[in-house]
Amino acid sequence: MPRLSELSYRDIALIAGPALLVAVVGIWIAARFIKPAPPTHVVMATGVKAGGYDEYGQRYQKILAREGITLELRPTRGSVDNYELLKNPASGVDIALIQSGIGSAEDAPALQSLGSVSYEPLWVFCQAKEKLERIPQLRGRRLGIGPPGSGTQKLVLGILEDNGLNSEAIGGVHVTGMDGAEALLGGAIDCLFIIAPPDAGIVRALTHAPTLSLMNFARAEAYVRRLQYLTKVTLPEGVINMDANIPPATVTMLAATAELVVRDELHPAIQMLLLLAASEVHSGGTLFNRDGEFPSERRFDFPISPDATRFYKSGRPLLQRYLPFWLANFLDRMFVLMIPLVAVLFPLFRIVPPLYRWRVRSRIYRWYGELMFIETEAQNGLTAGEVKDYSERLDWIEKAVNGLHPPLSYADQLYALRQHIDFVRGKLAVSRETVGAVAGLQAANT
Repeated sequence: MPRLSELSYRDIALIAGPALLVAVVGIWIAARFIKPAPPTHVVMATGVKAGGYDEYGQRYQKILAREGITLELRPTRGSVDNYELLKNPASGVDIALIQSGIGSAEDAPALQSLGSVSYEPLWVFCQAKEKLERIPQLRGRRLGIGPPGSGTQKLVLGILEDNGLNSEAIGGVHVTGMDGAEALLGGAIDCLFIIAPPDAGIVRALTHAPTLSLMNFARAEAYVRRLQYLTKVTLPEGVINMDANIPPATVTMLAATAELVVRDELHPAIQMLLLLAASEVHSGGTLFNRDGEFPSERRFDFPISPDATRFYKSGRPLLQRYLPFWLANFLDRMFVLMIPLVAVLFPLFRIVPPLYRWRVRSRIYRWYGELMFIETEAQNGLTAGEVKDYSERLDWIEKAVNGLHPPLSYADQLYALRQHIDFVRGKLAVSRETVGAVAGLQAANT
C-alpha cells in the first residue's frame, strides 16, 4: 500500500517543477547581463623610465597589488606614445596617463577618461642674458623641445607654431630630462622646455642654477583662451626656496593636465580601483594645486567614464567601504543576479502553496459531483435496475477514494468524503426498499 506522503511528493514535483524551470530561465536571462569577474592582469602605458608618469605607475602598481590585481607597466617615450598604444586594441594596453591636448574623442572613440590627476607645468629655462616673457623672443635660438613621441614636444611645437615660429625659425633639439639640463648648463642650447612636477630633481637643480632664468608667460591668459587644454598657474616669489628667494619674482606659467584614460571595455571594478589609487596618489597639495583638488572630474579630450561620474558623485561604492575588494565585487555581481531571481521567486512562493492545496483537494472534491448526481436521482425515484447501476457506480467511487493517499493534514477531508459516500449509499438503500415495497404491492393487487 502506498504511503500517505506519496501524493504530496508527486504534487510537489508537478507544481514546483515548472516553478523551478521559470526560476532557472530567470537566472539564465539575468546572467547574460552580468559582467564577468574583473581581470587579474591589466597593462598601463607610463612614459620614460624614472619619469613622472613612471613614478605614478609604480605607485598605482603597489595599490592594485594589495587587491590581487597585477598592473604591468609598459615604458614609452611619453604621452603621444601612450595615446597611440591605448587607442590600438591590438597593443594590449588598457590604461595610460595622457597629457591634455594630445588626443581627441573623434580620433579615439573607444577611450574614456577617469578624470584629471595633476597639473603638468611647462618650465622654460633660458640662459640669463635677458628677461624673456614672450615666445617670439625665442626666434633664432637653440631650443630643447623634447624627444619625438613626448607630450612635451607636441605641446611646445603647438605653442611655437601659434606664435609663427616654425622649424626654420628655431634650432630645435630633441633633448629633455637630465640630457637637456646638461646641454643647457653647458651652453649647447639657449632654452629648455620641460614638463615636470615642482619637486622633480631636475626642476630644483635648474631653478637653483645662477646662470639660468625661468621664463614668465606674460600672455598666459591668451594661451589658455586659445588652447583650452592649458591652464594658467602661478609660481609665487620665494616659494621654492625662501632663504635664497627662488624664484626672485612671481612667475606666471602654463600647465597641461594629466588625464587617467582607459579603454571603454575595461572592467568597472578595475576602473574603480584605479580611481581609488588616483585618490591616494594625487590627493595631496603641491605648489600649483590645493589639497584634495585632484583627482578631478574635469576632463579635456575624452568623455568621462560613467563609473568615474558615479565615483565623483558618491565616492567609494558602499560594499567596498566595509568589505575586501574581491568579496565586494562578488556580492555586487550577485546582487544583479538576485534582483530578477527574487522578482520571479517571490510571486512563485505566493502562488505555489495555494496551487498545491488546490491540487490535493481537487482529488477529493472531484467525487462530490458524482455523489450529488446519485443523491438527486435517488430522491426523484429509481427503478430496480437504476438502483443496481447506481449502487455499482457508488462501489466504484468508494474503491477509487480508498486508493487516495493524501497528506495527513488532508485526512479529515478524505474521511468526510467516505462518510458522504455512506450517506448516499443510505439514500440508495431507501430507494431499494421503496422499489421493493412498490413491487410487493403490485404483486398483491394482481
